[in-house]
Amino acid sequence: MSIYKAPDVDLSMEYCGLKFDSPFVLASAPPTDTYEMVRDAFRAGWAGAILKTTSMEDYVVDIAYPCIAGFRFQGKVLGLGNIDNISEFHMDEMEHAVRSLKEEFPTKVVATSIWGTTKESWQTLTRRSIEAGADYLEVSMSCPTDSPFEGKHLMVGQVPEEAYKIVSWIVEAADGLPVVPKLTSDVTDIVSIARAVKEAGATALTACDSVHGLIGIDLDTLAPLPDIEGKGTFAGMVGAILKPFELRVLAELGAGQDLKVAASGGATTWHDAAEYMGVGATLIQVCTAVMLYGVDIVNDLKEGLAYFLESKGMKSAEELVGKALPNIVPHPALNPIKHAVASVDKSRCTKCGRCIISCQDGGHQAYKIDTDGYPEVDKDKCYGCGLCPEVCPADCITMEPR
Repeated sequence: MSIYKAPDVDLSMEYCGLKFDSPFVLASAPPTDTYEMVRDAFRAGWAGAILKTTSMEDYVVDIAYPCIAGFRFQGKVLGLGNIDNISEFHMDEMEHAVRSLKEEFPTKVVATSIWGTTKESWQTLTRRSIEAGADYLEVSMSCPTDSPFEGKHLMVGQVPEEAYKIVSWIVEAADGLPVVPKLTSDVTDIVSIARAVKEAGATALTACDSVHGLIGIDLDTLAPLPDIEGKGTFAGMVGAILKPFELRVLAELGAGQDLKVAASGGATTWHDAAEYMGVGATLIQVCTAVMLYGVDIVNDLKEGLAYFLESKGMKSAEELVGKALPNIVPHPALNPIKHAVASVDKSRCTKCGRCIISCQDGGHQAYKIDTDGYPEVDKDKCYGCGLCPEVCPADCITMEPR
């Protein structure tokens, strides 16, 4: 018998009129490319899954392998970059996956993600999703990268008029099935895109998918990564590296429009999920963390979030959504004074000198060394910028109220 009492917290969420038993779902990505992979994820405890973006059977999907490379810093993988775009499995395979999953897991939410090139193909994929039994439809507007319209080398989600056009086509054929555009953050004003798709009839939103980047250069061959016969291309960056950008996008959407949003990009831990929910996310879509650590991480995600909510006196996950938004203000609204001063806990200090170097060359030259070799803060010179706690490897520096 367990000695721990499970938190009395309701993790269920409502999104698109559907009930999810927790906020945690699998994003449209490699972990949802087949029935077998999603089946295993549902058995592990995920609330839902958006199948990897699919297309009509006559749409040629050419993927050059290897299609994934890691972005590393000091030996640690901070993110992945992929060049695979959409699934090699066409709609017929995804129809089979939807039917099988809904039969085996009737309480789990299964959505399709579609990519068309014409009005007819978008609408046909929509109708086939309905017939297969999908609970809702996600519209890939951020991947693949090239728009089929007018030869533009853009994501369709970067142009309000194109986004409106495609979503209106899909809504016309959806017969009430919830339609969820997946937006990209590679825009100047994501709220303008959100408003365009809402006007077209979108039920909710997903944001912000991968972010365009160049993963790296192999300095031996000078080929971009991943290296395909000495050549490479721009990739979709995913993983923990995206978290600050995802938080910004969610906050902008949370403050600028009223459709519910599923966060997609950068969530690895329950802590990330709680932050995303705080700035307005209803669901947390996960991809890269599953690719790195496996589907069983869902247990840690649910348990950690439940204990956090309990510690805050919240009885449900719904209570957390948007709680941080009132605290996000324009820069001019911040009080422009020196609020804090650095304080060193000498009992934990290793005398490494990192704080002294950083403050001397990148801060306000507020540190000196005392007679025992410890860093000492000159409070008159310290601006309280916050740099030194971030570079301290011993976590012995804190910012105290001035």
